[in-house]
Amino acid sequence: MMWPGSRHSAARLALIAAPLLAAWGADPASAEPTFLSKQYPRCTACHHSESGGGLLTPYGRSLSREEISTFGRQGAGLDPQAPAGEEGAFFGLVGNDSPLQLGVDFRPSHVRVKTAGRPQRNRTFPMVLDLQAAWRRDRWTAYGTVGAQPRSAGGGMVSYEHWVAYRATDSVSVRGGRFLPAYGVRFADHTSFTRERLDLAQDDQIYGVEVDVSTDRTLLQVSAGPGRAESLLAATREGAWTSTGRFQFDLGTRTVLVGSAIHRGAAGAAPSRTGGGLSFGYAPVAWLTTWTHADVQHQELRTSSRSYIVANQTSVEALRGFWLRVSPQVRWTDTDPRGEIRRMVYGLDFYPRTHWHVNVSYYRDHLPFNGRGVQTLLAQLHLYL
Repeated sequence: MMWPGSRHSAARLALIAAPLLAAWGADPASAEPTFLSKQYPRCTACHHSESGGGLLTPYGRSLSREEISTFGRQGAGLDPQAPAGEEGAFFGLVGNDSPLQLGVDFRPSHVRVKTAGRPQRNRTFPMVLDLQAAWRRDRWTAYGTVGAQPRSAGGGMVSYEHWVAYRATDSVSVRGGRFLPAYGVRFADHTSFTRERLDLAQDDQIYGVEVDVSTDRTLLQVSAGPGRAESLLAATREGAWTSTGRFQFDLGTRTVLVGSAIHRGAAGAAPSRTGGGLSFGYAPVAWLTTWTHADVQHQELRTSSRSYIVANQTSVEALRGFWLRVSPQVRWTDTDPRGEIRRMVYGLDFYPRTHWHVNVSYYRDHLPFNGRGVQTLLAQLHLYL
């Protein structure tokens, strides 16, 4: 079969471009591994969720002001019991001492895509508009989000996460509901091969139960459930039983090693899949962070069908609150050379004040088999109120 210039080649490029055009934006605010350089290797230092992402705690809001923003630092320390200032919900209108914490995640964005050198339709749209809420009382936490679903997914309102957690001891907690299972490194860019290509992107949450066991230097997270939430809610109700395990070992305040495993059962025509990955994060200095992730997945087919992913993300803080980012990524299979995709991502992230984040990213995807590619530019203003 001749691929260059064929309909199949164009279709394959369209499959790559489609997630870039449609998938961005439905994901709640994610834990950003860049800030390992600030000596916070655990997501719960800033977020309500053990696996990161979503609503920030009062301490996380204070940390974003003092350690991350360019102009917001006040030198007032990081006391979560202090009255909410600029960094508080709705600029301090909601106090830190309330058991109910609220937030709004709004991301107006512009996406421009070229496929095989030809411009596709440019899009300027509100990528995310979500209300987030967390209620904490004693050992209980209830968490939920609600927002507008992208038109490409049917429109209407959707709650991507809603769960209840109970902290049985200082080291053990259990939660149940709809959440994204813990696996590898949760990069904020959910189109990363380590997320989108592993079905861990913006709408891949599961309904299930998760158990977390933590010590001073380790964190074990195990989850299981009947399958992907969107599949269970669809008319077919075809869910693939999903179980995951993630073990994090903090080698130091700026050095982390993570091992992960995932299994998805067969559902409909889709075969069962088993995968595993290793992630290593290192921040030698306060202005440099690098994460490397390697993953292998095996599908239960008559012929061997293993896919491999290797990705790196390196971020440099050129000025306070101004990060430059580069991320080479590659995915390939052991039986079909047409499945190889190489990506380079160049980006900058600017955090002028607590509630503001400007992100500009350039993606260059390349298919070695036919020599064609996709170029994508994303410009995004992230308002976190």
